[in-house]
Amino acid sequence: MTSRGIYITANDKVLDHAIACLNSIRAHDPSIAVMLIPYSDDYHQVAEVLGRDYGVEVYPDLEFIQRLSENLHSIFGEGFFARPNTFRKQACWFGPFDRFLYIDTDVVVFSAIANVLDHLDNHDFISYDYQHRGGIHNVFGSAVVDQGVFTSAELSDVFNTGFWASKGRLLTEPDLYEVFKECAAHPDYFDFSEKTSDQPIINYLILKRVARRFNFVRQPGGGPGNWAGSPHFVQAGMTLVDPNVNKPLDYLHWAGYRIQPGCPYWDIWAHYRYLRDPDSRPVKVLTAAPSPMKTLSRKAKKLLSRLGK
Repeated sequence: MTSRGIYITANDKVLDHAIACLNSIRAHDPSIAVMLIPYSDDYHQVAEVLGRDYGVEVYPDLEFIQRLSENLHSIFGEGFFARPNTFRKQACWFGPFDRFLYIDTDVVVFSAIANVLDHLDNHDFISYDYQHRGGIHNVFGSAVVDQGVFTSAELSDVFNTGFWASKGRLLTEPDLYEVFKECAAHPDYFDFSEKTSDQPIINYLILKRVARRFNFVRQPGGGPGNWAGSPHFVQAGMTLVDPNVNKPLDYLHWAGYRIQPGCPYWDIWAHYRYLRDPDSRPVKVLTAAPSPMKTLSRKAKKLLSRLGK
């Protein structure tokens, strides 16, 4: 039987996020395997809690993660990336799952989300977002257009690296190093203006090396959005519906937001954070105006708002 599972990255600093994420996963899929890739060395508390309460296992080869991370960083040089540890998620390719889903911990899910892995029967890589509606901002620079690095069709496949699925060992360790060297030789290809780190490089990797891609929002009839910055979702209890396609959301991603009272859909996140221990939930805080986005420029925010995603 093909092994299937979900990878997350986390350290002790994001314990609350990890608990909310795992509560939502387990509410809809009690048995799917989940594996923790430590984001940094301070991961022992989150590993203990997630292992005890949700059956999450720690990635079995921590020495490999360290070696991979160091090698990838060294190609660009110390200090090049704002958050170099985000590249640790590339260990997904070499872990125990034949088919895997990677999810950032600032995500809660509303369905048995690992079902997206069924679509790997016909594809090698799955994304699920409307990142492409914002153009190449926060991914590529204009040089990729000017120099014909990618076609317009390929650029329509840019994706958010907080949620994606693929197959174990589809890429090799030398593949990663080779692509990183290509990227390091052409920094003008990428948009790092707002401190993104892995998203530009991993988009380049997938667009160059994986041909059979599918964005799940292109399903028949269209797919629901999933970004917490989208104000048009209709709340139904502790789930959301996208009226643009009249479909419930499969997940919600707070990319670019600090998850705190007053952030978009705070009550949904708090529901999942305290799902197992509701008596420990702090006194309800009145909703305040959303905090400003950090990872999208004003121009991109206007575009996304106009498109309704």
